[in-house]
Amino acid sequence: MSTTPDTRWAVVTGASSGIGAATARKLAAEGFRVVLGARRVERINELASEIDGVAVALDITDPASVEAFVEQVGTCHVLVNNAGGAKGLAKVADADEDDWRWMWETNVLGTLRVTKALLPKLVASGDGHVVTVTSIAATEIYDNGSGYTAAKHAQGALHRTLRGEHLGEPVRFTEIAPGMVETEFSEVRFGGDAERAAAVYQGLTPLTADDVADVIAFAVTRPSHVNLDFIEMKPRAQASATRAHRQS
Repeated sequence: MSTTPDTRWAVVTGASSGIGAATARKLAAEGFRVVLGARRVERINELASEIDGVAVALDITDPASVEAFVEQVGTCHVLVNNAGGAKGLAKVADADEDDWRWMWETNVLGTLRVTKALLPKLVASGDGHVVTVTSIAATEIYDNGSGYTAAKHAQGALHRTLRGEHLGEPVRFTEIAPGMVETEFSEVRFGGDAERAAAVYQGLTPLTADDVADVIAFAVTRPSHVNLDFIEMKPRAQASATRAHRQS
């Protein structure tokens, strides 16, 4: 795989499916060389071959895996923190602490590990950009979703704090907060129950992974002096985390 001094490199976590895979394809189409990180190595190997990218195993819940991953990243202009997810829909009174730990490890500490490790490379690039995919759950709450909304609120706070801490440095920060996106997200939340996951999107047209990838690509291809701080996007039929119009 050839490269040139002016090659722009992008790192995408959670790149094996959904928003991550779509983002990797979109950034490659925009001229970036993409480093794809995910646990499902077979999937990212296939995608890397498709887009002339680089596939590297990554488990963001494992500090040693993050360290090994970052060692294989030379230059980094764009980091897309996409890996994350939800587990369960339990009331606070019925909360499963293991589910909470998984959500915090994946959404919060995973984002912290990867961002912290790559920030020096992003700043050194002279034109870095960190994109963190959170959720409308980063600003809203809803019944039975406290584990996920708490984690996403924390992830959003982490990301937004970086904007001030690195003010004056050559690095931008954009938070993308999607509403309903039809990916594997709901299947993971419901432990692989595809029927229950499909019901989440019944009666409306949700966002697709490509819709979110288009917005990410738009943000990172703006002129260097333009910072899109926060972008919330939802299907036309969704007004909030708890209100949507469904066709009968």
